[in-house]
Amino acid sequence: MTLKTKFLGSIAALTLSASAGLAQEVTLTLHHFLPPVASAHKDMLQPWADKVQADSGGRIAIEIFPAMSMGGKPNELYGQVRDGTADIVWTLLGYTPGVFPRSEVFELPLVHAGSARATTIAMNASLDQLAEDFKDVHVLFLHSHDGNLIHSAGTPVRSLEDAAGLKLRTPSRTGAWVIEGIGAEPVGMPVPTLPEAMSKGVVDGALIPLEIVPALKLQELDKSTTELPGGDRFGTSTFMVAMNKDAYKALPDDLRAVIDANSGANVAARIGTIWEGFEASGEKALADAGIERIVLSDAEAARFNAVSETVVQRWIDDVAGKGIDGAALVEQARAAVTAAASSN
Repeated sequence: MTLKTKFLGSIAALTLSASAGLAQEVTLTLHHFLPPVASAHKDMLQPWADKVQADSGGRIAIEIFPAMSMGGKPNELYGQVRDGTADIVWTLLGYTPGVFPRSEVFELPLVHAGSARATTIAMNASLDQLAEDFKDVHVLFLHSHDGNLIHSAGTPVRSLEDAAGLKLRTPSRTGAWVIEGIGAEPVGMPVPTLPEAMSKGVVDGALIPLEIVPALKLQELDKSTTELPGGDRFGTSTFMVAMNKDAYKALPDDLRAVIDANSGANVAARIGTIWEGFEASGEKALADAGIERIVLSDAEAARFNAVSETVVQRWIDDVAGKGIDGAALVEQARAAVTAAASSN
């Protein structure tokens, strides 16, 4: 005999056994914004869900709903997990501006140093400092991608002058500040809408990483990409996998322990390494399509980095108005990234 219970309107069901000796079984929903062919779905979310199920002896099942198939828009994912419409979501923090002011520090150019692994380890090691951002959800883990390049459907960007006047899709408000700083115009939109916007000339390009290229078929739209020397990037985007707080608390202790073992610092290095590996598919797609890969000269990179310094200071000044010591957070984040970069 079983009793199925729903929490906060969530479609997830907890099956409680009334018979002695039978284990509790839980089915959780995981909602996200990319198609199932995307690397994030195939190589991160699905394997993570499979491991949780295996570690629980089959008592936790996670049903993944890609491409906003549970309804809503990408910028509504945070609200869905907060309110319990979905039990777990994977979302871009930049989709809900102002909600995660402390965590933005890891997006900043000259804080993120071009390594998804280092920044992912650093973010999860810094959860205590970022806790106020996530008070309404239970964070499973945070991560970044390897960092943003300029993707151009027209003018190749070899200098600040080349960037002037271009309309570029931005992943976040700090990305918008980078775009403004180089003299271009930021255009906000969820990444799934980018291909149509580029093909119709709504934007001239975008500030995005390499890993998303195959999923969006950007090799058919890009004419060139631009990046900094030494593997550095124009900042990054930050993401979270988060769980509804009540759904997490409703789990029995032993199943919460399984979730905890697959969260935070326990998975950070693995998740970061996965995201670094995603770059290869994007590099191959661009190379096969003959897309020009521009690496800025040292002299030109110095000009772009000077812009990035102003972005960091703008962020420090902005969060000061919210009572946040941005300078201290920048110092702490840089130290965490440096420490993570030197870890095994």
